[in-house]
Amino acid sequence: MKEKNHVSEDEGKNMGGLAPSPEVNKEGNMEEYKMHHKEHKGGAYKNHEKHEETQNHEGHKNHQNHHQMMVKDFRKRFFVSAILTIPVLLLSPLIQDFFRFSLAFPGDVYVLFALSSIIYLYGGYPFLKGIATDLKKKQPGMMTLIAVAISVAYIYSTAVVFVIPGKFFFWELSTLIDIMLLGHWIEMRSILGASRALEALVKLMPAEAHLMKEDGTVVDVPTAKLRPGDIVLVKPGEKIPSDGVILKGATNVNEAMLTGESQPIFKKAGDEVIGGSINGEGAIEVKITHTGEETYLSQVIKLVKEAQQTRSRTQDLANRAAFYLTIIAILGGTLTFVIWLLLGKDVAFALERMVTVMVITCPYALGLAVPLVVSVSTSISARNGLLIRNRTAFENARKLDAIVFDKTGTLTEGKFGVTDVVTENGFTEDDVIRYAYALEANSEHPIAQGITALAKERGLEKLEVKEFKAIPGKGVIGKVNGKTVMVAGPGYLRENNIQIENEEIEKLQSQGKTTVFILLDNKVIGAIALADIIRPESEEAIKRLQEMGIKCMMLTGDNKLVAKWVAEKLGLDNYFAEVLPHEKSQVIRKIQSEGFTVAMVGDGINDAPALVQADVGIAIGAGTDVAIESADIILVRNDPRDVTSIIKLAKATYRKMKQNLMWATAYNAVAIPLAAGILYNIGILLSPAAGAILMSLSTVIVAINARLLSL
Repeated sequence: MKEKNHVSEDEGKNMGGLAPSPEVNKEGNMEEYKMHHKEHKGGAYKNHEKHEETQNHEGHKNHQNHHQMMVKDFRKRFFVSAILTIPVLLLSPLIQDFFRFSLAFPGDVYVLFALSSIIYLYGGYPFLKGIATDLKKKQPGMMTLIAVAISVAYIYSTAVVFVIPGKFFFWELSTLIDIMLLGHWIEMRSILGASRALEALVKLMPAEAHLMKEDGTVVDVPTAKLRPGDIVLVKPGEKIPSDGVILKGATNVNEAMLTGESQPIFKKAGDEVIGGSINGEGAIEVKITHTGEETYLSQVIKLVKEAQQTRSRTQDLANRAAFYLTIIAILGGTLTFVIWLLLGKDVAFALERMVTVMVITCPYALGLAVPLVVSVSTSISARNGLLIRNRTAFENARKLDAIVFDKTGTLTEGKFGVTDVVTENGFTEDDVIRYAYALEANSEHPIAQGITALAKERGLEKLEVKEFKAIPGKGVIGKVNGKTVMVAGPGYLRENNIQIENEEIEKLQSQGKTTVFILLDNKVIGAIALADIIRPESEEAIKRLQEMGIKCMMLTGDNKLVAKWVAEKLGLDNYFAEVLPHEKSQVIRKIQSEGFTVAMVGDGINDAPALVQADVGIAIGAGTDVAIESADIILVRNDPRDVTSIIKLAKATYRKMKQNLMWATAYNAVAIPLAAGILYNIGILLSPAAGAILMSLSTVIVAINARLLSL
């Protein structure tokens, strides 16, 4: 049985509002900068941690504002450093020689030193703090490389100014810091941008609700003050303030932002509505059932953050690669320095090569290759009603070659309905249904409800019935237009020796469908077959999956006749009938033993053991109850076609991860030798600043590629 990689409840409480995944924080080196803010901004970071303990709208808003503050701080450091870099460039001898101008005055070297020191201490502060964190964790990373590179350049240049003769690197140091700050600024904006769908979810809840008091008056109250049992008025065009049930009124509700359902859904009294969805043309009264963290929207946000925090196997690979690349960069830089000294170059040249190697080898793109794709794919899935709780299982979805569906409530609607109407003795289908409807209209029996629903769907009038009487175990009887009408089961026909020869009826009975007969003056005029209605979307879903090369099977506790009918109707590859709930996981295990990577699709309740056993557990039609602990992935809509969407998204996500990892790896394979000076003899030599530009460009390419992910 596979291990689930869920986040604990305590961890969930500390996830924060809309933060990037911890992989981004750790490998993208945002964590070091957070620590800087913890000291530099004092109470601001503590307030951020406090906001992470709440799920309300204000908490998310403040959390988002905090990250925007961090982006602004990087931007500020970049512009201040860039402005100070201009005089540094003008005072640098190498720049003056290149552009053939002269700018010299007494003490100019000390002005150059002072400006560079400000840039080093102010602009380089996030990186200098970062190296302390890296070393404390005993995990040298990108901050270590940047900090070592700028510190070596600064310390050596300072020694040249005050102690030893040589060439200083102030302009290289300044431009390197500028480019690194710019790269961080752009990269952080990309990370925040990847969570836009989640931000939109947070903003869905209205600030106020129209609370209806017992005396009939309506008062506006903050949404946060609503409690279960409260009744609210929702006017046309307004957002529904919290999850609830419609008590009065009917309307079309737009749930597109929550479930991905493009068309507005008709809702009437007794139907559930989701907080944050948009009311259509009718005013409705809603009884609140869930508030705060119990609402659908809050649980969706929680699940999305859980998915972003769940570790990924691909991410682990990228993390290990980034760690080793950091070690290679440090060793490679040192080796480059030594080799150029041995080849007779001066210390300044060898030092420049070392710094360039260390800068250009920064595994920044590698560290972001997977987390950015994870963040984008999680947002896309949430926007389309696909809630990922387990990243590892989601990755496994691309390898699926067998999917097992539960029947009731998954492939079928889970409710009794008419599947066939057979006529006899010259009567039409409407005649048969109309007579049955007259007798069954007021009954609560599932058969009666199925017949009534069909009659209403066809717009048939209800005939008046007299002398109505129920015959226990037999059926119902009454007078309609002076004629005796009866709706009875096969047992009544056998007992009264009423013969009927109809191959179609026999076929329906052989499929395990419930069949009732309609008799007019004791003569059979037709039969109505009822069964659990197959979802209209199921056939298309099965067809799509089979076109993808995936075997589709069904698991049900129903009898073999019913199972066979559903399997044949949908064209399933196999089915398992009369399976008890505790036996379902054994069936999944058996299929896995045959070499299949298996997904189980069920309702997440009776199917829990099977969902856990499967390589990918998918709960379909979660509605407002999205906290299904046994599922890896939750499909909000009652639509099995969304299973294909999950597989397509998993494959697309994996492709993006591979593209980013391949780019990051190829970039380093080419860039490191260039930085070391392998093409020096033919005049190609990269400066530390050029190396920083290439490194930042690589990071931006990875970020843009991740944002191009689509379903």
